[in-house]
Amino acid sequence: THLISPYYRTKLRGLYTTAKADAEAECNILRKALDKIAEIKSLLEERRIAAKIAGLYNDSEPPRKTMRRGVLMTLLQQSAMTLPLWIGKPPPLCGAIPASGDYVARPGDKVAARVKAVDGDEQWILAEVVSYSHATNKYEVDDIDEEGKERHTLSRRRVIPLPQWKANPETDPEALFQKEQLVLALYPQTTCFYRALIHAPPQRPQDDYSVLFEDTSYADGYSPPLNVAQRYVVACKEPKKK
Repeated sequence: THLISPYYRTKLRGLYTTAKADAEAECNILRKALDKIAEIKSLLEERRIAAKIAGLYNDSEPPRKTMRRGVLMTLLQQSAMTLPLWIGKPPPLCGAIPASGDYVARPGDKVAARVKAVDGDEQWILAEVVSYSHATNKYEVDDIDEEGKERHTLSRRRVIPLPQWKANPETDPEALFQKEQLVLALYPQTTCFYRALIHAPPQRPQDDYSVLFEDTSYADGYSPPLNVAQRYVVACKEPKKK
């Protein structure tokens, strides 16, 4: 075996230290850039919501057309794909890590919201936060599927904030839901969340979960595996069906 001389060992250590510092500096620059992008997105959301609220109270303008379903589905897909990947120790709202107990979702944030349907049944829908009242501890949310139509006033326990970052399965698998865990997942091509079991967590950062939706039309009570992005999978607080 060749021994490295003390001179080269010191030199090598110096090179490693410099490379590590450079990588950390690059990481910080990238994180700052991502923070800036998030800030810009959030400002755009605030403006859009302000315009939407102004539109609701302005009768002189003709009502805006509801977004075509295909367009909405494409937007939801894009939102899932552009969800930033967290690098480092995963914080709340990264992957499967829930929000902290005192967290309040901001206007424009997407959430899973439990609402009463027309037939009186309860269902979890994809919704957008309009406002939160600290006096009543209630959210006002809009159904994502019917822009400007139905607004719901809901208590905190009926609102689950969606993840704001993807967890990296290669470095932080513990920040993801595991096989056979019960979740609420957005059913493909719809805006409703249904109970499902994790069939397989993502293997790579760009991968989706594979989930089995509860479905009584199948002999074992579950659908075949379907793919759902990290963005649209949250913890299910209801007990598992027997």
